[in-house]
Amino acid sequence: MATLLSDPRLMHCRRIFLRDWTLDANIGVYLAERHGTQRLVLNLDVYIALSASTPRRDDVREIVDYDFVRTVVEQRIARGHINLQETLVDDIATELLRQAGVEAVRVSSEKTEIYAGVAGIGVEVLRFREAR
Repeated sequence: MATLLSDPRLMHCRRIFLRDWTLDANIGVYLAERHGTQRLVLNLDVYIALSASTPRRDDVREIVDYDFVRTVVEQRIARGHINLQETLVDDIATELLRQAGVEAVRVSSEKTEIYAGVAGIGVEVLRFREAR
């Protein structure tokens, strides 16, 4: 699978990824979507600087713990109704980039039960940490 690690901005990174995470979320613009949850599939790539993710003693305290990615998503979903998938992926990307060591993120969201015969319809965003 091709990744962004060949991008010169990320050659000093490693990628943490969550694939095909299926969860229910209160998301949607239409009235029928506002009174319950919908199935989403999320995929996330988090690019971590090697300086923040290269253990010397095989100790979890030497890396960015993967759990923070799940926590960010779960906290956003728990905040309540979201109108747009664009809002969801933007909010998640913004929060992930606040973590020390994170250089870039790719977040995608798919609704899987919208159109018959369509596995999913969604959006994706790619964001880089702004220069400091």
